[in-house]
Parts: sequence; structure tokens; C-alpha cells
Amino acid sequence: MSKKANYSYIGISFIILLFGIIFVPRIIERINSGDISRTDESRSEGLVVNGKKAVKGKSDLEYLIIDGQRKKVPEFSFTDQDGKTITNKDYLGQVYVVDFFFTTCPTICPRMSKNLALIQDTFKDNSEFGIASFSINPENDTPEVLKTYAADYGVTSANWHLLTGAKEAIYKLSNIGFNIFVNIENFEHSGDFALVDKEGYLRSRKDGFGNPKIFYKGVISEQEKVDEDGNEQEITALKQDIAKLLNE
Repeated sequence: MSKKANYSYIGISFIILLFGIIFVPRIIERINSGDISRTDESRSEGLVVNGKKAVKGKSDLEYLIIDGQRKKVPEFSFTDQDGKTITNKDYLGQVYVVDFFFTTCPTICPRMSKNLALIQDTFKDNSEFGIASFSINPENDTPEVLKTYAADYGVTSANWHLLTGAKEAIYKLSNIGFNIFVNIENFEHSGDFALVDKEGYLRSRKDGFGNPKIFYKGVISEQEKVDEDGNEQEITALKQDIAKLLNE
């Protein structure tokens, strides 16, 4: 082999060595900081709910956009079944489901609460999941009454708060804060559930037209599948979407 060839190999080796010293540490640093994406088992591990795997990373769930802004849960402060003051800040860092109910409701509320109990049990080992149930009859639904109701419906999660407070504040929170219909005067209310992500934004999957569904039907159980009007149950979809948000 000629001296010229030896010099060429030496030059190439020097360039490779120099690249490794200067650029490899920078690439590793960018990967660790998240500037460069990577695929490995640690990123792909996700929750499995009803046979659907939620992959780690940003989900495909939509934000509710109002006036060009992502709809965020407003500030609130109420008292739960244990007499503790609970605010929206207590739910930051958690994915949570929201409903409006009252303990003496003879129709849809028991069905909603049973569905929520099943959802609670699905994510019982995940401290980042919660439920916020707001009473629309605060005059009757004191913390003591809510405590009894919680026991009756199997509320075991420390992150499921049954909340009571001023009528006006609850009305404003439901109709404006969550865009869920409530008429406190005659106790009319929606049977819908809202889904909130860890940063406090309302999220949902798309409908058939590509728009956010916004809410999930909370009255129909997974076992029923459809109601008397032909509406399909959405509890399965809600569980899958909770899992997606927990993995974001």
C-alpha cells in the first residue's frame, strides 16, 4: 500500500474521530431534551382500555375552540363530600371527567353515577385520573348528604370529588364554564360528561364531520349499547380517550 493511501486512511479516521468528539454528544443532548424524536419501548408503552392501546405522546383528541381560543376550565372553588375546599388547581396534572347531578334525582343521575363508578374502577391505579361531580341542588346536597351518596355509589378514589356550593356559581360554571346545560330552578340538566386534560383544557374526539364532539353521553351504559332512541353508548369511547390523555 502506498504512503499516499496510508495518509488518506489516517485523514478519514481523524475526521470520524473528530465528528464523534464534537457532534455525538450534541445529538445525545438534543435527544434527551426532546428536540429530536426517538422511537423505543419506553415511548410506546401505553394503557390498554377495551382492547385499545393508548400510545405515549400527543393524542389525536381535539380542543374546543371558542373565539379562536382553546376552551379552558375557569377557576372554581367548592366543598366536597369530606368538607374540603376543592379548586380547579387541585385537578391540574390530572385527566378528569366532569358531570352535573343531584342526589335526589330519580332518573338519569343514578345511571350517570354508576357509569362514573365503572370508569373510576378502570383507572383505579392511576393517581393522575379524577372525577368532578357538581351538585345542582346545593341547598339539599350538603357535604354530609354527598358523603352518603358517595358511599352508595362506590366512590373510592381520593380524586373523585362530589362538590357543592353557591347556586349561582354552579349555574355559571355549568352553562358557561363547561357549556353543559343546567337549569337550577327546576333541576333540569344534561346527562353529558366533559373530559378535561392535564392542563385544564376541554378535549374530545372528532365527530363524523371532523368537528369536536365536545361531550360524551353519560347515561347509556356499555352493557346497554343503545338507548330507546337509538343513541349509542359512549362510555367505551370515553375510557379510550381518558387513556389517550393520560399518556400525553
